[in-house]
Amino acid sequence: MKRIITEYLKPFYGRMAFGVFFKFTGSIMDLIIPSILATIIDQVIPLNERLPILYWGGVMVGCAIIGMVFNIIANRMAARVASDATEVIRHDLFAKVMYFSNHQMDTLTKPSVISRLTSDTYIIHQMIIRIQRLGVRAPIMLVGGIIITMTLDPMLATVLIGIMPIMAVLITLVSRKSMPLFAGLQQTFDSFVRLVREDINGIRVIKALSKTDYEKKRFDVINTDVVNREKKARMTVAVISPTMNVCLNMGLVGVVVMGAYGVNNGTSEVGIILAFMTYFTIILHAVVAISKLFEMWPKATASADRIVQALESVDALAVQVVAEDSETNKVGAFVEFQNVTFSYDKKEPNLSNISFALAKGETLGIIGETGAGKTTLLNLLMRLYDVDEGTITIAGHDVRSMDPRELHKKFGVAFQNDMIFEATIEENIDLGRNLSKEAITAAIDCAGATEFVDEKSAKSAEQLTIKGANLSGGQKQRILIARALAARPEILVLDDSSSALDYQTDAAFRKAIKANFDDTTIIIVAQRVSSIRHADHILVLENGAVIGYGKHKHLMKSCEVYREISYSQMGVS
Repeated sequence: MKRIITEYLKPFYGRMAFGVFFKFTGSIMDLIIPSILATIIDQVIPLNERLPILYWGGVMVGCAIIGMVFNIIANRMAARVASDATEVIRHDLFAKVMYFSNHQMDTLTKPSVISRLTSDTYIIHQMIIRIQRLGVRAPIMLVGGIIITMTLDPMLATVLIGIMPIMAVLITLVSRKSMPLFAGLQQTFDSFVRLVREDINGIRVIKALSKTDYEKKRFDVINTDVVNREKKARMTVAVISPTMNVCLNMGLVGVVVMGAYGVNNGTSEVGIILAFMTYFTIILHAVVAISKLFEMWPKATASADRIVQALESVDALAVQVVAEDSETNKVGAFVEFQNVTFSYDKKEPNLSNISFALAKGETLGIIGETGAGKTTLLNLLMRLYDVDEGTITIAGHDVRSMDPRELHKKFGVAFQNDMIFEATIEENIDLGRNLSKEAITAAIDCAGATEFVDEKSAKSAEQLTIKGANLSGGQKQRILIARALAARPEILVLDDSSSALDYQTDAAFRKAIKANFDDTTIIIVAQRVSSIRHADHILVLENGAVIGYGKHKHLMKSCEVYREISYSQMGVS
């Protein structure tokens, strides 16, 4: 919470100071009114004169109006500061998340990131408002009320002062116990978000496999856990308000009893007693407001800690100074893997001792069973993860020494299950890169998507739905391929991106790539031998290790696994 207050609220200190001034003035006006009432009852009314009554009555009305107006202004300023500050926090958090490495995202998890960007920032927004409203007004009303009651009747004020330490101890104990509870609640809520996200995304699969009841049971378990944790946390902080009410009401009883004896003995006056009871009510409301702040503080602190944790997350894939030995790079190699080994869990390797080299403009095909390490190899090439051993170079430069933005500009990437956004086809292809109309059109044509794109574009009001639900599988893949081609990248990565294309369209696409992107280095991950058989090099992976490397004819003779795949799919060599 410290960083939120000292860093994100600092630019708004000036506006907050004005808000405090208006809130302070409005609160003082509210505090003056009971004293004026006591003066009217004890001093003005006994004079039996109309003019003084009207005068002091007018003063009371004036104080009430000033207090109301100033409090409204202060509340509006507090709302604006909270909204503006939360906007900056949310912007910085989103910007940080956008540059997260895969390792950082794996560590925090996507549901947790979504929760931090939504519910946690909303909690901070509410806390900033309460700090400016209740956090200013309540202490003023509390301290001011105590001071005024002491000036009215010191003996009666001792009753109030006597119960303050009890309330302070109560708030401290409850806050210490509730903070870990709210932190645990937020973590459980992350799991809740993850389950909801998975079920919404996979709703068609769930219905198709008649797993609705099963998912409802899973949801009930996590939902019950969230509810129970929230109940426990809120029941813990719920002790504060009623306990304080009991303490203050007992004090109020004591004030009434002592005040009655004072009036009866002539040591006190009726107006003072009435004013004292009004101040006691004001103090009661101030303490209740402070207790609400303390109720929310543990939850806001937990949310702030989670936000700061994400903001301060260290990027393990920052640019490194790597000594580059030009002699180790193969002559003419544009993309090169040298003895690359990698493991996600740092226990069992997912890739072991991978080595190959591609000249500029060459094509590499990668094939292997599911889990062989094909996508992992691409992740390492684009430096979404760092290698454990070995080096990966592009144009002789270690990818770890390159700025990630500059590195990723070299790539055009199309994954099999990539994201289609809720926008037009052209916007999905351009993706904010400000590409020319000609470049987008050429990419669409090369991807074999011209016919259905023209048909869709003719319906000007029609946009693609999220994840491209209004497209077929083949149409989605052609849009993704066009997106990868549009910026004419130096390296084109196609990760099983033609699996939904028919053989004729796939062949036409490969022909168009060859004709229009002869200077682009292409890496194709495929399940079909037909998609890679004409590649300059073919890499066969099994359990993260290379079991074959060469051209199609060479592998048909030297690699049994490749030969079996080829025969099973094509029936011929």
